[in-house]
Amino acid sequence: MRWLLLLFIIVPAVEIGMFVWVGSIIGPWWVVGLIILTGIVGVSLARKEGLDAWKRAQNAIDQGQPPGDAIIDGICIFVGGVFLFAPGFITDIVGFLLVLPFTRNPFTGMLERFLRNLASKSTFIYRRW
Repeated sequence: MRWLLLLFIIVPAVEIGMFVWVGSIIGPWWVVGLIILTGIVGVSLARKEGLDAWKRAQNAIDQGQPPGDAIIDGICIFVGGVFLFAPGFITDIVGFLLVLPFTRNPFTGMLERFLRNLASKSTFIYRRW
């Protein structure tokens, strides 16, 4: 959990540094415009890809198959959408990598291996509040 706290400190600091650096090159208003543009385009793309994953999951269920691949895609798309909604250039790059179908495949493979590893060790923890 400490790495998560450290991540919440380091990523915003790096993003602010990127804003200042890019703003000194192209100007502050262009930076604001890029942030707004990537946010709108990214969230729209995440919505489209998320609906596609949802439809694939429904089709798999209708055919009596487990929707595992569609759910893993959906998790990646959701996380990518959150990154795209957050202002910043680094988070936008990571978000687009997770949302775009042709760049999402390596991440889905890593996520699937991670979840299989957790399942094989029986380390899933479910807590009811």
